[in-house]
Amino acid sequence: MASILIADDDELVASLASDALIAAGHACGWVTDGLQAERTIDWRRPDLLLLDQDMPNMSGATLLRRLRTSSKHYDLPIIMFTAMSGERDEEQALYAGAQEYVRKPFRAETLIRAVEHVLMKRRHRPRHEDLRTVLEKSAGTWRDPEEEIRSDRRYV
Repeated sequence: MASILIADDDELVASLASDALIAAGHACGWVTDGLQAERTIDWRRPDLLLLDQDMPNMSGATLLRRLRTSSKHYDLPIIMFTAMSGERDEEQALYAGAQEYVRKPFRAETLIRAVEHVLMKRRHRPRHEDLRTVLEKSAGTWRDPEEEIRSDRRYV
């Protein structure tokens, strides 16, 4: 089970997507604009973001760029979920960092398959906290807490 945030200004579409994903065993919630999505992600990071392209207050493309340049959310799995059907729109979304692109109107099976695909790929990659640890170790700034205890009998 994954927690999924749906950001879509069409509440009917968001409700239908949420129902399909809940039936597939996921926990879902939705917001209706880009700013709400950004605030919600900062408050409680979901396992995956289903992101509409065209929303009020902040477009999906803008939010996608902001998340990809964020030190906290750069690795959040994102599926663009949009009625825009041009190949160029899809290419731009994928180039900007979306992992998948689902067109509306959608079939529940197609949406669930895309979500499961992105989540499966995610399970095989380390989370950003793990990457930070790897970077700290390679830079020589990481200190093993067990070594600190053994060498000094207390935490430094």
